[in-house]
Amino acid sequence: MGSFSIWHWLIVLVIVMLVFGTKKLRNIGEDLGGAVKGFKEGMKTAEEKAPNAVPPQQVSGGQTIEGEVKEKTKS
Repeated sequence: MGSFSIWHWLIVLVIVMLVFGTKKLRNIGEDLGGAVKGFKEGMKTAEEKAPNAVPPQQVSGGQTIEGEVKEKTKS
């Protein structure tokens, strides 16, 4: 009742290959790799744009402003 041995994983791998086929698994791997690469590039461009962003304005004094929204406007 412990972790699976290497033989269990090999049997699972063979069954997965029989069910999906090697071509389908290769396509899934390529799609996953492309998605990871795109995510990394997106994070890199976001980091480059971050220093140019304007920081949000903060209210000095730490006061809480209470109010009620009467009407919602489009901006």
